[in-house]
Amino acid sequence: MIDAADKVEWGLPYTFDYQGQSVRFGMVGNGAPLVFVHGTPFSSVVWRKIAPHFIQKRRVYFFDLLGYGQSEMRDGQGVSLGVQNDLFAALLSHWQIQNPDVVAHDFGGATALRTHLINGADFTSLTLIDPVAIAPWGSPFVKHVHQFEDAFGGLPPYIHEAILVAYIKGAAHQPLSEESLDLYCAPWRGETGQKAFYRQIAQMDQCFTDEIADSIPAVRCPVLILWGEADQWIPIERGRRLASLIPRAQFYAVPRAGHLVQDDAPEEVVAKLKDFLV
Repeated sequence: MIDAADKVEWGLPYTFDYQGQSVRFGMVGNGAPLVFVHGTPFSSVVWRKIAPHFIQKRRVYFFDLLGYGQSEMRDGQGVSLGVQNDLFAALLSHWQIQNPDVVAHDFGGATALRTHLINGADFTSLTLIDPVAIAPWGSPFVKHVHQFEDAFGGLPPYIHEAILVAYIKGAAHQPLSEESLDLYCAPWRGETGQKAFYRQIAQMDQCFTDEIADSIPAVRCPVLILWGEADQWIPIERGRRLASLIPRAQFYAVPRAGHLVQDDAPEEVVAKLKDFLV
């Protein structure tokens, strides 16, 4: 099943101008809208093993968050969670779609929740995969980058490469293939990518999830939460806590999977989504 999806060419052929900054996106298929939102430090390519399974019956949308992947990266750029929900709301308006089904991972989960609860976007359903959603979150590494962003941004490339590879490998429970690792690391290489990598970490701030914490029980659509049992970035107990806050939310622990469930267990993700999406 997943092999067939791997043969689908993945690309972001379209550009959306968001406040003078380019945001890259793709859309394919026909039917009711289904939107995939990636997290950090990834890009929309994280959905390459998932999204193709829905294009025969759905109009599938995917994009790179501002400052990520193929979207614009530049000095002084705001790329925090306080920016991404406004971008997502603007994209939904640009695409002229209402009430999409949304599937969101990691920071994408916070982005989707903020777009729903702050910007007022209505979704037919929301699937959250190991989302950054409730406190506490943020590692000691994040705190170091907060303090020393310029120093990290100026590291020799070989040291940055070692940090980058170790960081991304830590998201998966199963060993990542060299191909997958390269796909996830590629946007963060080079002078521009290196600065952008530490920029997005330096702008991580729990205040953006605290802002919606009291509103989470007011989510207005059916919710499915998938969580890797072996997630070392955000413990599964956080997922169960989140599920308890959302009325009638469904929760499923994905066995043998870490934070990067899309690589560790793509078949499980596809199966659960097909069961959940109407």
